[in-house]
Amino acid sequence: MALKQSMSQMQASGSTLAPPSATPAPSSSSGNGDLTAQLLDRVNTLEQQQRDMRGEIDQLTNDLQQKTAALAKQMADNQFAAQNGGGAAASAPAAAAGVGAAAAATSASRPATTPDALLASGKAALQKRDYDTAHDNAEQALKNAKGAFKVDAQFLLAQSLAGQKEYRQSAVAYYDAYRQSPKSARAPDALLGVSASLLAMGDKKAACQALGKLKAEFPSPTQRVSHAAEIYSSRGGCQ
Repeated sequence: MALKQSMSQMQASGSTLAPPSATPAPSSSSGNGDLTAQLLDRVNTLEQQQRDMRGEIDQLTNDLQQKTAALAKQMADNQFAAQNGGGAAASAPAAAAGVGAAAAATSASRPATTPDALLASGKAALQKRDYDTAHDNAEQALKNAKGAFKVDAQFLLAQSLAGQKEYRQSAVAYYDAYRQSPKSARAPDALLGVSASLLAMGDKKAACQALGKLKAEFPSPTQRVSHAAEIYSSRGGCQ
């Protein structure tokens, strides 16, 4: 554009000059030579600027291609990791395990309130010979328990009292468990508990009466109940 503009100026300037004479003046020849040199310098400068710009454009293009390739590789790596369970997916089981452990710890530290939860806690305490805790859980369960839960809670109360060596109270508690459901599977065990508590008190006569009631009402008990009844009968000297 600069070259074109200079040529236009030169043409405009030449149009106002007088027609050249047969012998050109030396000053006119010198002026044209200077103008031509200036134009050549301008052209050379523009060409150099163009080469410099092309070099910068090539460099920017190269940088852009490298960054695009790096970004594409990163995206491909992330996609591969997601499809093959890498990254965060790999840590999911560990995180789930940590959450499960925390939930279990929270559940263990939370006091039981429902009858079934109280019974489960009381039975666990009974196995550990923690009779006080078993007694408390049984009493709490009895406040809201119904049906089979109530019988189980009464039986747990009797067991905890026997563990505390409160034999008179345990005999009464076992008999209450029997009266609540005299035809249930728990009834023979309750009568066995009555007999065992009475034997612990030294009341062999009453213990034998309890065993007689057991034999009369449950003539075909399980092997476990039958074996325990024979042992208690022998201890009491029952006929």
